[in-house]
Amino acid sequence: MAIEVRIPTILRTYTDGQKAVEGSGTTLAELFADLETRHAGIQERLVDGGELRRFVNVYLNDEDVRFLDGISTKLSDGDNVTILPAVAGGMR
Repeated sequence: MAIEVRIPTILRTYTDGQKAVEGSGTTLAELFADLETRHAGIQERLVDGGELRRFVNVYLNDEDVRFLDGISTKLSDGDNVTILPAVAGGMR
């Protein structure tokens, strides 16, 4: 099962600069565990206490997984997962 995972710039240090990597798993949690085997340290940046980190947005085929089943969201062969860290800030 091949799933394309799009990696944001801030996390590309874990993927040797790659913008997208392939992974496998039947759920998002399994996918992140699979990515960890090849890209050590990435899972800790995405998951905390078995749930998605608060400021990490994950999209499955352009659907926000927080409105699906979160980290338990089911995946299928050929799916696309996009990871986007939330960005805040600006001028007062």
